[in-house]
Amino acid sequence: MEFPQSPSKVKKFTKNRWMLMIGTVIFLVMLLLLGFYLELDHRKANTVFKGSYYAVVVDCGSTGTRVNVHEWTVDSASTSNLPILLHSYPDNTTRSSLWNSSCQYHCMQTEPGLDKFVNDSSGVKESLEPLIIWAEKVVPRERHKDTPIFVLATAGLRRLASSDAEQVLEDVEAVVKDHSFMYKNSWIRVLSGIEEAYYGWVALNYKMGSFAGYPRSPTLGLLDLGGSSLQIVMEVGDTDDGIHTMRSKLNSIEHQIIAYSLPAFGLNEAFDRTVYMLTNNQSREKTGVSFEIRHPCLRSNFLQNYTCYSCSGYQKNHSKLPKDELSYLHLVGEPDWGRCKDLAIAAALNLSDLSAPHPTVGSGIYNLTAVAHPTRHFHALSGFFLVHSKLNLSPRANITKVWGSSKRLCSALWAGLSSISDDPNYAGQFCFRAAYMASLIEYTLHLDDVEMVFGPGDVSWTLGAALVEGKFVWLNTAASKVQTIISTLKNFEVLSSPTFLFSIFLLLLLIVYCSQIKLPVPSRRASAPGISLPSYTQARQWSKF
Repeated sequence: MEFPQSPSKVKKFTKNRWMLMIGTVIFLVMLLLLGFYLELDHRKANTVFKGSYYAVVVDCGSTGTRVNVHEWTVDSASTSNLPILLHSYPDNTTRSSLWNSSCQYHCMQTEPGLDKFVNDSSGVKESLEPLIIWAEKVVPRERHKDTPIFVLATAGLRRLASSDAEQVLEDVEAVVKDHSFMYKNSWIRVLSGIEEAYYGWVALNYKMGSFAGYPRSPTLGLLDLGGSSLQIVMEVGDTDDGIHTMRSKLNSIEHQIIAYSLPAFGLNEAFDRTVYMLTNNQSREKTGVSFEIRHPCLRSNFLQNYTCYSCSGYQKNHSKLPKDELSYLHLVGEPDWGRCKDLAIAAALNLSDLSAPHPTVGSGIYNLTAVAHPTRHFHALSGFFLVHSKLNLSPRANITKVWGSSKRLCSALWAGLSSISDDPNYAGQFCFRAAYMASLIEYTLHLDDVEMVFGPGDVSWTLGAALVEGKFVWLNTAASKVQTIISTLKNFEVLSSPTFLFSIFLLLLLIVYCSQIKLPVPSRRASAPGISLPSYTQARQWSKF
């Protein structure tokens, strides 16, 4: 005879059974969803589970202010701790009123540079705000709050007095804080020349895959020619130069690099230096309120009222023109390739007087290849690439071919047989820039026998700044941690095996089936073998007698 169970025990057992069944069903559904995901096409999985990260970098240069937006993703399965660059904006598909072809790169640019807006907050706002609004349209709205914006100034603000530069940066911050991107005060600053050079080196080697090799791959040397300055960076072995040497650790590998930033060697400042030299070596005629300067690198029909912004910096040396008259110059073309080449070499050697003897080295930079042992070769970017791209040469052309092609193209330009740009200022100064570029390589840096690659043209120091300054974006976000878990699971191939999943499914069915069997629940201790105990029924029967 069965003994009735306690109602509380029956209720508890029924409740536990239903909880077990519900939990099993939930677990089964989750397992099936996981299996479905693991069987997804990789590209579709990326679009469902992977997120993009963005970084906005505003480059406040000497000639203008530009904006770049870099889009990243994180591959946790990779051995690299660097993100994967998905896209950089603007690109060939970008269309905007801010698109400026005069900078010769893919760029959203406003002009002039912010260094022209000291104590002019409205000018700063008019230059900066359209660029930020454009970036807000590129970055998805839901990512604005976790997208950092870095506003970094270069040579234009570096040459200002510190108080003037601080005033401009305060005006910049007032604009940035009115928009939706994440920012800190330390992200709005003037870069040192070494920082700018280092960011360019990082961008180049990241773009070319030098950081992805294991074991470590040789890195590339950088030559980056801007409007006001020249940056030179390379990896070195042992060196006694403690001023320009720094250690960089990217992708868990440490690099010792040497970086130079030459503030007077940019294309625009070098041309100003030629104007200054010509004022000291020519008899000048006054035309109205301007003084006429005949320039051998300009075509014969070139006429321009010219303001020499950098000439005031040369006033510590003697000048035949009063300081205020350097702002009222009238440039006239008087083309002569030989004289143009001599003038470019003098500018590349940082001379202020054509009559001075030419030193054998320039600005203390001597025989870079002697210390750049781990460097495979040099890449010449920005201004170098821009000028070289017009010479119709291969990216690896040697310096002899650069000189020859420059001379032929300038002869055609001066004869009116060729045209390189619709921008009259750029076209007018091209021959000087071609000669100056070759002079830097051969006479200033002594790299004429080194393998030189011109380009790629889409590498900017802003990419390196986004990598170095914005690394917290992909290292510290919750999305990155979730992606790490998902990627780890995906790497276990056994989990995606149909046999394994079917086995788990059968096991779960068994558990569900067993949970519905009514198991006996003993109400008392079992009897010992061989001993017959009177039953409860018998006891009641005996009581009748």
